[in-house]
Amino acid sequence: MRGTLAARAAIAAVAALLPAAIAGAEVRAPAPLPPYAQAYEPTTVDERGLWMEVDEVERKLRDSRFVIKDQKLVDYVQGVLCRTVGDDRCRAVRIYVVRDTAFNASMAPNGMMVVHSGLLLRVKDEAELGSVLGHEFGHFELRHSLNGFKQRRTASDVMTWLAILAPNTGGALATGIAGSAFAFSRGQEQDADMLGLSYLAASPYPSASAANVWERLMAEQDATAAGRKRKAQHRYSAGFFASHPTELTRATYLREAAARAPDPGDAAQAAYRATMAAFLPDFLDDQIKLNDFGGTEYLLNQLAGDQWTPQLLYARGELYRQRGNPRDLVSAAQFYQEAIAKGYAGAEAQRGLGLSLMRSQQVEQGRAALQEYLKLKPDAADASLISTLVAN
Repeated sequence: MRGTLAARAAIAAVAALLPAAIAGAEVRAPAPLPPYAQAYEPTTVDERGLWMEVDEVERKLRDSRFVIKDQKLVDYVQGVLCRTVGDDRCRAVRIYVVRDTAFNASMAPNGMMVVHSGLLLRVKDEAELGSVLGHEFGHFELRHSLNGFKQRRTASDVMTWLAILAPNTGGALATGIAGSAFAFSRGQEQDADMLGLSYLAASPYPSASAANVWERLMAEQDATAAGRKRKAQHRYSAGFFASHPTELTRATYLREAAARAPDPGDAAQAAYRATMAAFLPDFLDDQIKLNDFGGTEYLLNQLAGDQWTPQLLYARGELYRQRGNPRDLVSAAQFYQEAIAKGYAGAEAQRGLGLSLMRSQQVEQGRAALQEYLKLKPDAADASLISTLVAN
């Protein structure tokens, strides 16, 4: 008992050395945007060291094979950011779009922003993309990366000294300090959310879009859990070591705050879909390879709405064929046939159709489809293998 009291007292004393945890965000209307201060320049030795590290990361990223080097796409994403946060704010941002299935974006203190293809696949319009990019820019404008760097240094130094000076209570102290640091990070996330909402409210986009993203992300997580026969869980309270608010918390306070500043705006869905059309096949192919049937099926349904395009039908056929249950193969063949009937031009649909039919014991129909595949694409990488299947 005495050790516990001593540990609590020590935690309280150490907490005074650390930034206070930010309390839960009060639901309020988006605030007017503050005047923008130009990008922060490092001043101390530690800050300059951090900048050098981030600059080196950016140098390596520029040469990475995962970066999508399509200037039109980069310019489009940059344009969405500029329309969201304003030309004065976005001017110094350098955007890199990386081919990665994660729903993610991030921004470094030196002005580098990384946008993942998984995010571009999941948002439905420019407004939703702007809400995420604005959130990340909010971290940048509020200097959260720099503050977090300073906080981690402080917490690490304190825990090192406590391990030496107070070995009997060091474990409890470390837990208390870590909890304070993670709570601070959750507060930063909420602050970035609210600043991002202010960007949207001042932009041509509707601020209500900010909550839409998180609500669909929860539904996708539910679908993933159901597909893996797990129980879906969504909570208002984050775990002790969670660095972000839960999706449910986020969706709730963003929806309520946006309702206090109704701004219809134009979400620019048609422009977004037109721009992403060229990249959709690769993004969907990456998603299907995740072996997440439930989540991917949900995502395809969201992308299609009430209009299944040839590309989405082909992707759905691939999803069902790769899972490969007997009923899946029947469904896959149907989706390929619908895609072809609607004008899908790629030879791959004939390949998928042929393989699905042959595995469903419809051998002659399968061979005919595979022969059509070889006719359309005689130099295919798997031409010799498919030729063997057709001949047997």
